Amino acid sequence: MFPIRDHNPSGRTPYVTYALIALNVAIFLGYWTLFADDRALQHFFDDYAMTPAKVTLTGDYAGLVTSMFLHGGLLHLGGNMLFLWIFGDNLEDRMGHLPYLAFYLACGIAAALAHVLAGPMSQVPTVGASGAIAGVMGGYLLLFPRARVDILLIFIIFFRIITIPAALMLALWFGIQIFAGLASDPDSGGVAYWAHAGGFVVGIVLTLPVFLRLGGARFWQVTHGLPPNPEADYSYRRTSIPNVKRRR
Repeated sequence: MFPIRDHNPSGRTPYVTYALIALNVAIFLGYWTLFADDRALQHFFDDYAMTPAKVTLTGDYAGLVTSMFLHGGLLHLGGNMLFLWIFGDNLEDRMGHLPYLAFYLACGIAAALAHVLAGPMSQVPTVGASGAIAGVMGGYLLLFPRARVDILLIFIIFFRIITIPAALMLALWFGIQIFAGLASDPDSGGVAYWAHAGGFVVGIVLTLPVFLRLGGARFWQVTHGLPPNPEADYSYRRTSIPNVKRRR
């Protein structure tokens, strides 16, 4: 189950969201050739990824920032950019361009620190924008809990697109991160679940001033928990092309 789009175009052009997507793609393409050489790729990640043991033992904090612009493969990059494209524009619309950029970076750094706390002696390099994007998702949940999101539901051979409230989709996602984080070992690598969970919580906290400035619960009453812009209509319409029956 993963989201493919929301029904809420933003009221202004999300320049920062577009720039972040473009920057992540450009950086990934810049070291794309290293995937053909495992040793060279490992050296690159050793230099620019975030390794918890380096943070705790040597005070190497640069990776807290650089790691959020690196990805471990095309699917990793594509999934993160899809989430950012879906949820980033509306948050940027309400925060403003530069505050949203600062918010994004702060969530990414906080998510990386959450991962360090979960496994402070881990020697596994960590990369990905998912911690920062988790913060965007947390802020989206606070401001627009009733926004409609289309998700692609896949169950073995069953494929279906359904529309659910953002609060349900994001709460399920957060619950999965907590459950998986409790069941995983941060020192063994894999998905950085605690970075996701930490970024999500920090995103909610950092969005609270914006929420209160907009009126708090009164903002929900005015907007009904939806972005204050006309919703996109993705409903299917009857085609004017006539059906042609098959001849036997």
